[in-house]
Amino acid sequence: MILEALGSAVLGLALAWAALHRLSHRLPLRALVLATGVAGALFGDFVTHSALGPGTLLVSLIGAAVVSAASLSLLLRPAGHFRRRSAPAQV
Repeated sequence: MILEALGSAVLGLALAWAALHRLSHRLPLRALVLATGVAGALFGDFVTHSALGPGTLLVSLIGAAVVSAASLSLLLRPAGHFRRRSAPAQV
């Protein structure tokens, strides 16, 4: 179980690093992104392990990756400024 949690934490850290590498202009502080990736992976591993039981290492790691990626996606900011224009009134 310790190796499963450690593997999930490393996987979350790797996903967070990849997100920072690719989308650094759209993400907040580096420390927040790295912590969110690891926490999401550990939570995903916990939920998957609780639902399926022991002995499902690969499935638990997949669950960890999914929850970590979902958590990291919540940190993304829009790429550009929103420009809302009012629709012209039709006469």
